[in-house]
Amino acid sequence: MFLALEKMEKWCFLLVLLVLMFGPWVNGGMAMAYRSQDGTEEWGYVEVRPKAHMFWWLYRSPYRVESPSKPWPIILWLQGGPGASGVGIGNFQEIGPLGTDLKPRNSTWLRKADLLFVDNPVGTGYSFVEDTKLLVKTDVEAAVDLTTLLKEIFNRNESLQQSPLYIVAESYGGKFAVTLGLAALEAIEAGNLKLKLGGVALGDSWISPEDFVFSWGPLLKDVSRIDNQGLQKSNSLAGKIRQQLIDGQYVDATSSWSELEGVISRSSNSVDFYNFLLDSNMDPISLTSVELREQIAKRRYLRYLDSLRLSPGGDVDIDTLMNGIIKDKLKIIPKNVSWGGQSDLVFTTLSGDFMKPRIKEVDELLAKGVNVTIYNGQLDLICATMGTEAWVEKLNWDGLKEFLSMKRTPLYCGGEGGTKGFTKSYKNLHFYWILKAGHFVPVDQPCIALNMVGGITHSPVASIS
Repeated sequence: MFLALEKMEKWCFLLVLLVLMFGPWVNGGMAMAYRSQDGTEEWGYVEVRPKAHMFWWLYRSPYRVESPSKPWPIILWLQGGPGASGVGIGNFQEIGPLGTDLKPRNSTWLRKADLLFVDNPVGTGYSFVEDTKLLVKTDVEAAVDLTTLLKEIFNRNESLQQSPLYIVAESYGGKFAVTLGLAALEAIEAGNLKLKLGGVALGDSWISPEDFVFSWGPLLKDVSRIDNQGLQKSNSLAGKIRQQLIDGQYVDATSSWSELEGVISRSSNSVDFYNFLLDSNMDPISLTSVELREQIAKRRYLRYLDSLRLSPGGDVDIDTLMNGIIKDKLKIIPKNVSWGGQSDLVFTTLSGDFMKPRIKEVDELLAKGVNVTIYNGQLDLICATMGTEAWVEKLNWDGLKEFLSMKRTPLYCGGEGGTKGFTKSYKNLHFYWILKAGHFVPVDQPCIALNMVGGITHSPVASIS
């Protein structure tokens, strides 16, 4: 008993010491949070399940405008992979306030909204599990964890509850976004989650793997990147994948997807899956190219993220940044947790769900009146616009016929001249075609992406003309 009291006293002393050293903590049994001295940043861990810890980081916008008709929005950014770090990649390489060189980013999405980054699913980036058996195996399980995170962050903060939350996703993050959107709505309707869901935005998102793999061959043939022989091989494997999906052989379909990426790579002399105008080692923000080894397709996203180690004009390796200066700043990352841009283990654990479509979930969101925005980079291959348009045409939404018959509106930006994209909307479905952009739209076309997100969130800040 005395030993237990002694341990308790030591724990209380340690907790007080942490408060004095690091600032005000929220400690409700499941959550720990730290706030910067000026109140513009908050971050912390939520124990979304016993021994499963998810890391989040919230930025308050210095450009905030108070408008009674347009409340200031919050964007929750969901990275792809699956297993890629939003706290690192999305934040420091795409839309956050600073680049990897820690210099201000002029095109930060903070100009339009507050930003909430998470390392999702658990096991990604700074998030961790104490037992690998706790890693999620499905998109729905990931959505449950994310909903728990949102409850911990929003339910205790009335200020955040006043701002509509927009879930904006990239790549595989789109599958998480639609399952989270439905899970969040259910929790809101049950009174368990206190927030306003403003909408869901799907950027170059892996919503229908079947439609994407069938788009690769024809697209690359049309742009002279593969020949008829390559097209035949591609279509043959895509057909095999379709049958595996029909038969419910999802893990086998993931293996065939890996095989197909290898065929595409060999037939095209290593086309870049994230910008089909380039070779895989020619991206303008890349550092190096690593030759493919076994299981290349499952590691391709990691390989591409490794090629993004330098932001444009930057000179800091993101792994060094996240495991050095940033980890020191955050103070709460356990010593035994090392940040990584892409978790192979998270990817592998989700291999049974990787090729499953989420078109039905998009339909459900539309039917419930949720604003759904789809945006795609013209030069993306892995989530090609051709594939995105194909799955959109499969929607059962009652407004689809009218949406498809509408004309597009051209988009311009920054007084540079020339068409930057197109858009069209009908009721609660919106689509943006972004020209001269690959898979990572905010990196390739920051001006039009910033205006687009202002339109998605109805930000009270005016667009760039």
